[in-house]
Amino acid sequence: MDRFRTRKAFPTRGPLSLVLIVMMGTLCTWTLDGVFSEEGFEKVLVGHPQASGIMVLLEQEIRSALQDRGLEPAYQRFCAYSGRLLEESASGRGGELTGNCRLRWYDQMLRNPLAALSQAELFTRQLHQALLQGEGPFGLDLAFRMVREKLDLPSRKPFETPKIASPEEALDVLQNSLIEAHRHYGRALAPLLPEELTELVRQLEPVFVGQNRMGHTLADRPAGRRLCNLLEKLDRAELLVAAEALLPLTQAEFLQQLAQLPDQAGGAAPLENLPGVQGPLVRKIDTPVGTILIGGREKNQYHLDQMPEVCAVIDLGGDDTYLEGTASFSRPVLVIVDLAGHETYRASKPGVQGGAILGVSLLVDRQGNDTYLARDVAQGSAVAGVGILIDYQGDDQYVALRRVQGHGLAGLGLLLDRAGKDQYRGILWTQGFGAPLGMGILDDLDGDDHYYTGGYYLDTYPETPGYEGWGQGVGAGLRQVANGGIGLLLDGGGDDVYEYDYFAHGGGYWCGMGFARDFGGNDRRLGATLKAYDGSERREARFQRFGVGWGCHYGLGFLFDDQGDDTYGGTIMGLGMGWDDSVGLLADFDGNDRYEATGGLTQGVGAQAALGILFDYNGQDTYLGRSQGYAPPTNTYHPSLGAAGNFSFVIDYGGKDEYGCGAANNTITQRGTAGGFIIDRPHYDEIAPPASGK
Repeated sequence: MDRFRTRKAFPTRGPLSLVLIVMMGTLCTWTLDGVFSEEGFEKVLVGHPQASGIMVLLEQEIRSALQDRGLEPAYQRFCAYSGRLLEESASGRGGELTGNCRLRWYDQMLRNPLAALSQAELFTRQLHQALLQGEGPFGLDLAFRMVREKLDLPSRKPFETPKIASPEEALDVLQNSLIEAHRHYGRALAPLLPEELTELVRQLEPVFVGQNRMGHTLADRPAGRRLCNLLEKLDRAELLVAAEALLPLTQAEFLQQLAQLPDQAGGAAPLENLPGVQGPLVRKIDTPVGTILIGGREKNQYHLDQMPEVCAVIDLGGDDTYLEGTASFSRPVLVIVDLAGHETYRASKPGVQGGAILGVSLLVDRQGNDTYLARDVAQGSAVAGVGILIDYQGDDQYVALRRVQGHGLAGLGLLLDRAGKDQYRGILWTQGFGAPLGMGILDDLDGDDHYYTGGYYLDTYPETPGYEGWGQGVGAGLRQVANGGIGLLLDGGGDDVYEYDYFAHGGGYWCGMGFARDFGGNDRRLGATLKAYDGSERREARFQRFGVGWGCHYGLGFLFDDQGDDTYGGTIMGLGMGWDDSVGLLADFDGNDRYEATGGLTQGVGAQAALGILFDYNGQDTYLGRSQGYAPPTNTYHPSLGAAGNFSFVIDYGGKDEYGCGAANNTITQRGTAGGFIIDRPHYDEIAPPASGK
């Protein structure tokens, strides 16, 4: 039975009043991190204007609640216990949990979970701001410098943006960028012995991709551990420098000057009948690192893997088709820039469409409603490399299978879609997924978008139905192989739909960290997927486990939603849920929201020594089911902590709310053990002023 202890909740708890904290947040938004004091960056404002102050309020609320119930010593024991686990595993004494491929930021966040809440909000907001800025020192360059810090790579100063005043100067920049990218790629591989490099070339795809049907580990774990040891030798900083050498190719001036290229070079007739190309070419340029092809404004078809010597394709217009186009050790750098038209990108091989395996790839599509069809390691994704896909305009479709749509393993994967109503569809390790030593980012800046992950491979829990999901802002390690990376799914606006199966949408697993944030619109988070991946009826009943702001097995997961009337779905173990020495947060800053996951351990629940938080700052909200803020009385995974290691919070400010468990508005209710809280308070603008003269 739940234990209810209820008392009135007053609106100004803690050392600072609610109003003052939120006002402070508005003032300090642009000064929390020195890197953002650069002139010009503050021109772009995103998200709830008081988000940082609201997060300060959340931390104060939790600390005050722990103090009121005498739980501060228990919370400190919980943090110290996490620290010991990290230290023991890093020294090889952690049993199944090891310290390989562990990132310092993750270590810091798990040791200080309450401080991590504001860090997560700040990082997601500032990264999205940088990507909104586009090209130049306050855009992609700044985003890459942020990535460096979080992936334990050396910092650097901002690049100087080259001035480009003519099409020929643009072509010079292209050649120089390609040469620099190749030079740094060679340096990245230099620490490897020849036999080690051969092993990576042969084994990366089958071990990390092709053999696998489950998300939490690999089919061949010993081989995966061996490859991870080699990837730690790889100079990942030089890999990132190789990709940064290509950033000038995303600048507006570069693209504008390329668009001025004539259909004929120097009066010569267009090139015809070049093997691998159907349609006219304007120019063919040989460079020390490969061939550059420039296609005309008519319809072209490029069979890219029939032209292994090609390192770059620039297409001036027309509805074009690109087939295959792998970036790998055989072709370590590949650039595709398409300036206009409705394009089709189609591939069956891995490492395509801004994807790379032991390589660096950039795909920029400037205009049109485009279709991207692939299988594995595609659409802004990388395994031991850097993959970037930037689509500027149009209603686009992204369809692929595994390690796709903003995925990074031992490197960086970035999919940036700047406008349009877009559809994303994948089945495993997708849509902002960070694997060991990697970061994966999917940021869709605008439009009503639809995201789908799962619906294909059966889940690995025999007692419950459903499918593997593993996507939409997830950072995850590989159990018995390596610690996890950092995954981010960011969406700038629009009324979006998110479909997801097991382990998805703002989650962290096995020493990984995942972040999902939607900055605007009325959004629906469905959990589980409505149909199978191919659009047919599901073979399994709809059931979803671990979704929407969750941490599992030493993971941290964060979900933020800034505006709109939103719905949050799932079945069990989600919606601000932590399990097994983990942290899960769901924070919704505005709107009348519905929390529809009704199964066990949902809606602000920490279990097996974990912290789970559901925080709704404003609106009239509905919480279905009965699990809100429930702290279980047992802790079988970590018995030395006992039930005092389970911390569960549902905190709601403002509006007339409905709780399935029966909790009342404007009260503080104990749920389960002393670590379980529902804290319901009026919003500061709902507080009646005192009567005159009193």
